[in-house]
Amino acid sequence: MSDLHKEVSELERKSATAARLFDIRRIVGGPFVVYGVIVTIAGINPSDADLKKAEGVHIDLWTGLAMLVLGLFFLVRLKLRPARGRRRRS
Repeated sequence: MSDLHKEVSELERKSATAARLFDIRRIVGGPFVVYGVIVTIAGINPSDADLKKAEGVHIDLWTGLAMLVLGLFFLVRLKLRPARGRRRRS
């Protein structure tokens, strides 16, 4: 009986690890932060032609900042409320 309990505990631990690793918040949040930084940097000093196309709006800057905020939201939420492996009820 002890071996079975150890095996079940090990499977539960692996399940929790996989749940944290493949959490959708990490998969979505990470790239949003990276791309948000890139687009924000690109939007800090736009050319006159880019501003004219966007009718005077710093669209890259605002889009980059929005992506950065969204990505950070996902990652902070992941940190504050980590995923747990599912437990079956007997």
